[in-house]
Amino acid sequence: MAYTEVQLQALESALAKGEHRVTFGDKTVEYRSVDDLKAAIREVKRGLLQQAAETGLLPGAPRQIRVTTSKGF
Repeated sequence: MAYTEVQLQALESALAKGEHRVTFGDKTVEYRSVDDLKAAIREVKRGLLQQAAETGLLPGAPRQIRVTTSKGF
């Protein structure tokens, strides 16, 4: 499923407020516990990272180029 930053912000806001009910547009989800809400946040973050990697928006590992020189002695 494709997730958005707005969904992640709504989940994190609900967690910060201590709420168990989150509304996305016209849909409302009620979580049974804080652990369920935290699991949903982890799932959305994982999905966003996967989407970023698939579209090439996630930067790869930093490259290092090392140059050594000598006088030839």
